[in-house]
Amino acid sequence: MTQIGIFIPIGSRGWLISTTSPKTMPSFDLNKAVVQRAEHFGFDFALSMIKLRGYNGPSEYWVHNLESFTLMAGLAAVTTRIKLFASCAMLTMPPAVTARMATTIDSIAPGRFGVNMVTGWQPKEYQQMGIELTPEHFARRYDYASEYVQVMQDLWGTGTSNFKGDFFQMDDCKLSPQPTGNRIPIVGAGQSEKGMEFVAKYGDYNFVGAGGDINETTKSREMVAKVTAAAEKHGRDTGAFLLLMVITDRTEEAAWAKWNLYKEGTDIEALEWQAAQAGMDKVAKEGSTAVALTRAISNPQPTGLLKLIGSYEQVAEMLDEIAATKGLKGIMLTFDDFVIGIEQFGQYIQPLMKTRNGIGAKASQAA
Repeated sequence: MTQIGIFIPIGSRGWLISTTSPKTMPSFDLNKAVVQRAEHFGFDFALSMIKLRGYNGPSEYWVHNLESFTLMAGLAAVTTRIKLFASCAMLTMPPAVTARMATTIDSIAPGRFGVNMVTGWQPKEYQQMGIELTPEHFARRYDYASEYVQVMQDLWGTGTSNFKGDFFQMDDCKLSPQPTGNRIPIVGAGQSEKGMEFVAKYGDYNFVGAGGDINETTKSREMVAKVTAAAEKHGRDTGAFLLLMVITDRTEEAAWAKWNLYKEGTDIEALEWQAAQAGMDKVAKEGSTAVALTRAISNPQPTGLLKLIGSYEQVAEMLDEIAATKGLKGIMLTFDDFVIGIEQFGQYIQPLMKTRNGIGAKASQAA
């Protein structure tokens, strides 16, 4: 059975770079409502990103943003089953502090918390705080991330770290109490070769995208195969989780009307900002997130995510087709409108999915 998760709306506009899309202003109440409904409908996990500065442009894309760990701590206290992943901007927090924060949230929601590792790609996001994304950072960011995770895993596993590396030198560093089960899952979103290697070696799941096509369900196979190959190289079972957006309605025509509206409002200035920022990574290789973001301006559209657009029946069928991808462990969903989208999925789409075995059917009837 394929896991289903949600990439929650921690930033303004969600994942649509458009002036005509729902504004989706982030708040704890909004995210609590979304995650509680996701839990109600049997979702397996929720993940929040970390973004410290948004884009230029009239859409105010990601200009308004909550902080990931504190948000997930709050959500941990108002949920009972769903797994929660917070994102760590590694350059802004020492690994021993992140490890302690994670253990604290694990004590709120035992066995339900994990950490998503973020290396950083947008220079201005860090320059505003006096942190430079230098050429060395881009060249060695996954070396940094590897040491960072090793320090955390030492602390979670034994309560002590004396790790000595190029970036971190720990001196009898202590952590107590330790997490339940002495283990907190690590996830990442490595798309480049080095990124995939890092997640394969240290992570439990790799969240990957399949490009910005519409209703193209076959491209996911290539990305999943890369994740699987990298994991096998290290003798691990790192799972591939595919990220995509669902835009749906009762009819195909109504769903496409939404997309066409959002496309009309595509924020070109924001896409230009994105391309300029991503282009600062001069060592980015083909297949990396930076290259994809740089090229997005050549085919302007509100999101670079794979989009499933159609009626409830059509989206259910496409999700089942994707879920059948060999090696795929799960699908992480975003919606154009999260409040409406989570209800549409839970009540009308999920009950139609063969790969979910009727999960959420009783919940949808009681909704």
